[in-house]
Amino acid sequence: MESLHHKTALVTGAAKRIGRSLALNLAVAGADVAITYNASRAEAEATADALRKHHVRALAVECNVRNQESVQAAVETVAREFGRLDILVNNAGTFETAALEAISLTQWDKMFETNTRGPFLVAQTAYPHLRRAKGRIINIGSLGGLHPWPTHGHYCTSKAALHMLTQTMAKAWAPEISVNCVAPGMIVNGEVDPAYEHFANKTPMQRNGTPHDVAEAVLFFAQGPHFITGQILSVDGGLGL
Repeated sequence: MESLHHKTALVTGAAKRIGRSLALNLAVAGADVAITYNASRAEAEATADALRKHHVRALAVECNVRNQESVQAAVETVAREFGRLDILVNNAGTFETAALEAISLTQWDKMFETNTRGPFLVAQTAYPHLRRAKGRIINIGSLGGLHPWPTHGHYCTSKAALHMLTQTMAKAWAPEISVNCVAPGMIVNGEVDPAYEHFANKTPMQRNGTPHDVAEAVLFFAQGPHFITGQILSVDGGLGL
């Protein structure tokens, strides 16, 4: 497994929840970590402080992944401050429950602008830095991008598109950059809401996933063989089987 010491990672949407866990796990492994936030500035600064406790450099940068100028400014800030960029984790995303027949055009466009176009813009902007470093891109997809959920049509479709984007980038940007995707299933943080308990009962591993499960999968793609590319790795305890 490749050491992450002297490597720089950028994790989008990492002020809290799963993104925070991804960033912390990379820091524990020795990487300097930059995170982006949109509206959660206080949480992002707190996460950056937590990252520094692992004796790495950390930076919180404001970024709206739906805005090209904001993305360009954020990526260039990270590259300038750290001097390099080795790992990009496209975590920023949005989730919504809605009946398919009731989804508005605004809802549909916002979902794709965040979950599909956002990762494309960040990756495209980071491309020169990652190519120079022979780096890695790890997209955060979803089990919903592999299996249709009738009350999440726009979400599922946006994540399915992200999975295809992952494989397209893997072919287009090889051999310099490896590109993979982690597709979480039902992920819970802390106490399990009784409403989600039935997912655990349906899961072969008999529990729901945790942010740490997702973080460990991301770390595998960040540290494992650069030769592995274009893969969609489900982290669902077998729920999708």
